[in-house]
Amino acid sequence: MTDPATVLAEALPEGLGGYAAGTYLTGRGSVIEVRYPATGELLTTWRDIGAEGAIAAVDAAAAAVRPWQEAGPFGRAEALRRLAVLIRESAARLATLETATAGKPLRDTRVEVARAAEFFDYYAGWADKITGQTLPVPGPWLTYTRRVPYGVIGLLTPWNAPLFTAAWNAAAALACGNTVVLKPSEFTPATTLVLARLAEEAGLPPGALSVACGLGETVGQALVADPRVRKVAFIGSVATGRAVATAAASRGVPALLELGGKSANIVFADADLDTAVNGVLAAIFAGAGQSCVAGSRLLVEAEVHDEFVAEVVRRAALLKVGDPLDPDVEIGPIANARQYSRVCELVEQALSEGAVRVSVPGARDLASGGFWVEPTVLDRVSPDNAVARTEVFGPVLAVSTFTDEADAIRQANDTDFGLAGAVWTSSVERAHRVADAVRAGTFWINAYKTIHVAAPFGGFGDSGWGRSSGPDVLGEYTQAKAVWVPTSPYVAPFPSLRAH
Repeated sequence: MTDPATVLAEALPEGLGGYAAGTYLTGRGSVIEVRYPATGELLTTWRDIGAEGAIAAVDAAAAAVRPWQEAGPFGRAEALRRLAVLIRESAARLATLETATAGKPLRDTRVEVARAAEFFDYYAGWADKITGQTLPVPGPWLTYTRRVPYGVIGLLTPWNAPLFTAAWNAAAALACGNTVVLKPSEFTPATTLVLARLAEEAGLPPGALSVACGLGETVGQALVADPRVRKVAFIGSVATGRAVATAAASRGVPALLELGGKSANIVFADADLDTAVNGVLAAIFAGAGQSCVAGSRLLVEAEVHDEFVAEVVRRAALLKVGDPLDPDVEIGPIANARQYSRVCELVEQALSEGAVRVSVPGARDLASGGFWVEPTVLDRVSPDNAVARTEVFGPVLAVSTFTDEADAIRQANDTDFGLAGAVWTSSVERAHRVADAVRAGTFWINAYKTIHVAAPFGGFGDSGWGRSSGPDVLGEYTQAKAVWVPTSPYVAPFPSLRAH
């Protein structure tokens, strides 16, 4: 079996910290531990690079703005395509490193590395197609618009899919002509640091993709406060996202926020229940439930509730839970001790509030010392139960029943979030009615959790604002500039000046 400590040491012999313009940034701040989530084994320690390191990363990104913009759209496209090639060539190494530090099964991280390469390919295709308009206006004017980049973008990414979210955000920002400073989670900085090295190898100017690693209250705050950072993108919790947006707004800087969800998976009695069960399991248990779009609320029509939940529980026992470095494993551990404690607390609170735990048969002998939560089904969850309203971010399914279509829609919308959702039904008319009525940025019909970089992604309400993919994100990372050119001799607006 692969040794996770060796994987990390071989990938980053210089250790963890930051990376800017070919220089590794080491810190003198708080000591941060990296542990293998499956066993709790300490892989390494490193020091927060602090505000000083964050400023150095911004220095490098700011210095790279001009050469990156002077590369032009075709030059940027070529460099991003080379980066996609290098990611694919490093796929096995990146996937293993991601698993060793984030605890996601290899079967998942291999897919996410492939997606990361796809993101750079996709936005390379957009780099030379970001155009303005010629506008008809009154009078003798040629008026046109240009889409211009902001400059330096600060990107703050989470621990649940480090490389995936780093590439998801950075690719679009870079294609638009911006440079970026990535601040990954202190739990999972490794693959982001490798990505920065690959970016320079691909021909991006040194510093165009810089990395600042550390705590939110040090590195994160310094990054958001730096006057050279002209826009911020954040993926994470509602509370932290609001703090980031407030700090950015205090200096007149916009923020793009993706803040998670509490998505409803709605199953009607007329659905193909066999397929729906598999969709429900994938929606909540893939990635051990550590996904912003996880279908964590299951709403089942009352007449099929008992048989449907029983089948969900039976099939949940078939899922392969174990060491994520085993390529056959389907469900891994929670990514870190802090999140593990939170998941356990929310489950216990749900039980104290009246939810019923439905035991998944076939107890597993999981590694001691790791951050393990087995697939958990909580039935009879009331709308005011904390587990129905709070993002658990773990393999915990909250089950409720509904009586009719109106009741299903009401319950689905009874949340502060609005990121995703799904409906399972054989009625075409009902499917589209429900899809239209549920307030969510992404919605599936008889499916769940398929996303692609070509489609817009984002949420309503506490799930954030802005769209972080598809053509829509090009407007997030550029600003419109209007240019006015007179097509006849300019006439001064003051009559007393016209004779002169």
